[in-house]
Amino acid sequence: MPPSSPGPSRDDILALLKTVDSGTGGLDIVSRNWVKDVLTKDGHVTVVLEVPAAVGPKLEPVRAAAEKQIQALSGVLSATVVLTAESAPTKSAAAPQAKGAGGRIELPGIRHIVAVASGKGGVGKSTTATNLAVALAQLGHKVAIFDADIFGPSQPRLLGVSKLKPQSDGKKVTPLEAHGVKVMSIGFMIAEDNPIVWRGPMVMGALEQMLRDVDWGDVDVMIVDMPPGTGDTQLTMSQRVPLAGAVIVSTPQDIALLDARKGLNMFRKVEVPILGLIENMSYHICTNCGHREDIFSHGGAHRTADELNADFLGEIPLDLKIRETSDGGTPIVMAEPSSPHAKAYLDIAAKIWAKLDQGPQKAAPKINLGKMFGLR
Repeated sequence: MPPSSPGPSRDDILALLKTVDSGTGGLDIVSRNWVKDVLTKDGHVTVVLEVPAAVGPKLEPVRAAAEKQIQALSGVLSATVVLTAESAPTKSAAAPQAKGAGGRIELPGIRHIVAVASGKGGVGKSTTATNLAVALAQLGHKVAIFDADIFGPSQPRLLGVSKLKPQSDGKKVTPLEAHGVKVMSIGFMIAEDNPIVWRGPMVMGALEQMLRDVDWGDVDVMIVDMPPGTGDTQLTMSQRVPLAGAVIVSTPQDIALLDARKGLNMFRKVEVPILGLIENMSYHICTNCGHREDIFSHGGAHRTADELNADFLGEIPLDLKIRETSDGGTPIVMAEPSSPHAKAYLDIAAKIWAKLDQGPQKAAPKINLGKMFGLR
């Protein structure tokens, strides 16, 4: 297989963008200082345009023209131009900006969308999301995973496809597939050690465009690997995407469970159903003597689920094999399907599917900040 083309440089892209008219008085988009970031990796190009909120809704043709010109450059495999606005002072001037933005993102081929979330980082949320996606595929469902963690994308490595690149026909991007799961991540477009320094609107624009511009095909379940916490991404995904429900991942110790409560209550405030809680790193079995040790305590997530009237979906141990298979790009559900750890993921996946199969997916909720904060 021939080595992939390095594609155009950042300077090449900027030179090209100087030829794209801003549509606002003759200046190009670079002279307007709208180009806030240019990312290039092995022929994959992502450009962020940050525009005034007042004219944002009118600039979709400019975004499309820039994307088309980049796509035509020699060595470009895929081009994504994201249009964002820093502020939205009025409803009529509100960003965004790209087609369909500001309203519900239509994903007609996807039956159910499930957010896998955590109140804090370091609890194994992404590993859990990956293994659940692979488990659902092994149960016979058509599955996709969308990496919504823009600042810390990990799905390419967890699924063993970090060296591969999605292909594009200039209109839609074809997601990669690994272990029976379709996957899309900003990690395919940037180097693993390259930090993304974007404001919130840039992140939201990138997420929405990646969802819309990917040819997902027919999917029974899309797992969304959320970033940790309760910020912009969680609210935007809850508002823009018709989530069928959320799964909260936590470790057993009290500090993690406090944050898990916040995550669970946030989804409830925006009317996203809670499918249940998972206790990750629940216990450890010594590989030498077989002794069980509750390193981070045990059962806290189950008790929290009971207190918050949510279902407890199951517990996953702290085990070297889970870490090794994840780092190696072959999740344990695939690497050791007969292991007790794989069976734990499969059991949880079956519970999630049973909940999803009970009825149609609900529409994306409208976010009422007054109601959320008790103002009215």
